[in-house]
Amino acid sequence: MVQQTPNPSAAPEERRRVSGGAIALLAGVGLLAIFVIQNRAPVTLHFLFWNFTWPLWLFTLVAALLGALVWFGLGVMRRHRRRKARREARRE
Repeated sequence: MVQQTPNPSAAPEERRRVSGGAIALLAGVGLLAIFVIQNRAPVTLHFLFWNFTWPLWLFTLVAALLGALVWFGLGVMRRHRRRKARREARRE
């Protein structure tokens, strides 16, 4: 595999572009921070046979982190399946 180096003659603004994913991540973190600041009241959660009281901001943060982990895991699985398919295609 050949690694490409950035073109030294390219303009500096071309090399420092922010991807769409980074912009979405920053927007999501910003919105989550605003939501957390505005929702600090304690809430009682009932799940199956468990009952517990948490601040709403903590529940929101835990739910967001679990969602991010699931999203990341699904991406890893997708990349693994694609790599496996490419390897099998090369063997044929």
